[in-house]
Amino acid sequence: MLAAVTFISIVRLSQIKGSAWPAVLLALGNMVFVVAGNTFPSPTLIAIRWAFLAAFFGLTAAGLFSYLRNSRSVNQAELYTAVNIYLLLGLLWAAIYLALEALSPGTIRMGSDPGDRQTELLYFSLITLSTIGYGDIVPLSGESRILAALEGVTGVLYIATTVAFLIGRLAWGGSRIEKCHDND
Repeated sequence: MLAAVTFISIVRLSQIKGSAWPAVLLALGNMVFVVAGNTFPSPTLIAIRWAFLAAFFGLTAAGLFSYLRNSRSVNQAELYTAVNIYLLLGLLWAAIYLALEALSPGTIRMGSDPGDRQTELLYFSLITLSTIGYGDIVPLSGESRILAALEGVTGVLYIATTVAFLIGRLAWGGSRIEKCHDND
């Protein structure tokens, strides 16, 4: 899944001037540390791998948000971009949690059936980003609690800011929501 998201993000960023090469370099850095971490199992290498992926997701989200903010209309592409940014923010925070867990295992208590840590932390990230917070996964350390709080604030501010941009385009730009047709 991460490979598909990484590839699609690079393709989308390549359409935005000057944004593709930093993303490609971060994706390649991630791949190097995936191989290194699998060859020489080390918590530090695994944490660096997740840090590279977090930086990639952050750069991608920032590039797409810049595109969204500078768009002149509201059409399906902008709406899909807004959803994509939100999901990238969830992936960004999940990668940060995975890096923290690699360096300091046990900083986040998983539910009764932890299963795959990556899946569990992605779930935790999306639940925290949306500020639902079921409580089945709990940050225990000070660092993980601060990160969870920052993620919740990020989710609320992203939604508020994005809605403001999109409504502003409709109200002040004289634009309307347009449906994109690839066959036209």
